[in-house]
Amino acid sequence: MAGTGKAHLSPDGALLRVEDLVVEFPVGRTGLKVSAVAGISIDVREGETLGLVGESGCGKSTLGKAIMQINRATSGSVHFGDTDLTRLKGEELRRTRPRLQMIFQDPISSLNPRRRVGRIVREGLDIWKVGDDESRDAKVREVLEIVGIDPETAGPRRPHEFSGGQCQRISIARAVATEPAVIICDEPVSALDVSVQASILNLLEDMKARYGLTLVFIAHDLAVVKNISDRVAVMYLGKLCEVAAPDELYASPTHPYTAALLSAIPVPDPTVDPSSRGGVGGEIPSPLAPPSGCRFRTRCPFATDECASTEPEMREIRPGHFVACHHPLEPGQSLPTVTD
Repeated sequence: MAGTGKAHLSPDGALLRVEDLVVEFPVGRTGLKVSAVAGISIDVREGETLGLVGESGCGKSTLGKAIMQINRATSGSVHFGDTDLTRLKGEELRRTRPRLQMIFQDPISSLNPRRRVGRIVREGLDIWKVGDDESRDAKVREVLEIVGIDPETAGPRRPHEFSGGQCQRISIARAVATEPAVIICDEPVSALDVSVQASILNLLEDMKARYGLTLVFIAHDLAVVKNISDRVAVMYLGKLCEVAAPDELYASPTHPYTAALLSAIPVPDPTVDPSSRGGVGGEIPSPLAPPSGCRFRTRCPFATDECASTEPEMREIRPGHFVACHHPLEPGQSLPTVTD
């Protein structure tokens, strides 16, 4: 898995294009560095939702924050339209903020506990002096009503007075208030109950259609990503391994890691024995010392010497379906059963 290459990037202009992005973090005073994002390239077309999935710790959130320039990249580029965000600093970077917004994973801690909801949603409009006071108040009422929050009741209250689902709705209202072009959704439903997840996903779809949004939807739950994404990109240990349309990816996963993720989705059938399903074993390697060649090879049941010596490159195996693997799965091929 875990490979390099840009074969999956669209030849046409994309609204957001990330190329060879590397994000490293120093480890104390050891002189070592963790490569959380290791040379990833993705693109997102205008009006598209790109789902980004993988195990916890694979670098999904770091990639999202690097796109936003919250975490600055070590190398690589992030093009938003014709602008390379990695080259912007200070006021130049600040002026891109209204066009790029982020919905964070924890809906409660991402809201200022000392401010009232009306003020939280209006903050971006005040900073950028969008319209006059009357039009800003009207915008706040509009976005709160659209996300299902009563502005008259909620406006004077503070975040701690709301449930997690309500706080996430407020976060979405805040994100769309400045009418951005792109929103990075960093696991926006992972902390919510299943019933609330469905309403938030439906809300994101409605907001996307209403405001013409382009979304990067980060999650570790493939079942959630399938319902909202136009394309899905799978990550492992800081690398990209497979990119395809959701129906194609779920029906015929080509990378062993993608197949393992899909096999881990619970089946609502008590007669199904979970231990009989194919998967992969082993532990995720340390990001301080990732395996040579393919980073997934230490857990892959099909790994060979080639996987240890040569890093796979992204290639197209079916129209619109790209994989970085030396030994991709054939249609209908399944993983061996994992034994203890």
